[in-house]
Amino acid sequence: MKFTIKKNIILENPETKPFLADAFIPENREKLPLVIFCHGYKGYKDWGAWDLMAEKFAENGFFFVKFNFSHNGTTLEKPADFADLESFGENNYSKELSDLEFVIDYFSQDSRVDAENISLIGHSRGGGIAIIKANENIKIKNLIALASVDSLDRFPKGEDFINWKREEVYFSNNARTRQMMPHYFQFFEDFENNKSHFDVENSMKIFSGKTLIIHGNLDEAVDYSSAENLHIWAKNSTLKLIEGANHTFGAKEPWTEEKLPEFLEKASEECIKFMSV
Repeated sequence: MKFTIKKNIILENPETKPFLADAFIPENREKLPLVIFCHGYKGYKDWGAWDLMAEKFAENGFFFVKFNFSHNGTTLEKPADFADLESFGENNYSKELSDLEFVIDYFSQDSRVDAENISLIGHSRGGGIAIIKANENIKIKNLIALASVDSLDRFPKGEDFINWKREEVYFSNNARTRQMMPHYFQFFEDFENNKSHFDVENSMKIFSGKTLIIHGNLDEAVDYSSAENLHIWAKNSTLKLIEGANHTFGAKEPWTEEKLPEFLEKASEECIKFMSV
């Protein structure tokens, strides 16, 4: 199926700040199912092979959207670089959920979209955000957890936490870009102040739509047990283990090949099959 691509659409969320989104739109006269993809920690919409994945969904008839969370460290001018580390440090889950809500509202109003057929895909930490949003937004029909976390309580512990609270900032090394990326203590305070809202387990138990959980057995960042937990908690879920796949299903940044890595291709096919039923 032919499709058009609209890159770097500026979205202005009054609760956070402007950020960018991409839309991959099939050329179809019928109303299109909407799929919204949430990137993970230290991720962004143009990372690795996400463009190729988006194209695959569009070829199969899905209005596919991916976006940069407003405080993921990228900017409107540099959507694929961590050019604003101050914003990265000021990020928190409340801002990410607000951004996702804005994206859902914005694209569900498109005349080409079937507003009763909306799916969320979340990768890694984006999976946790997608799970919470699927539970709180009645528009969401399907949920896909792609190498997803099973908890958003992923903060420094012990002495590291004590130092973070005292210094009000801790730094995480980005091995690829060699940047020391700040996290201000407000991140933890936001979590503590909204702990019941940010409960992935509870959200998964309540969500009444269909859920697909995909995980690689060689995931080095999020253990496969997280996928098993999500599957146990969900009311209506399918669990797909991809043997040999790592956290990014074989993709890396930059991705210079013209086709998807084998494992991400397989994951995408599972997603398409799941949403086509």
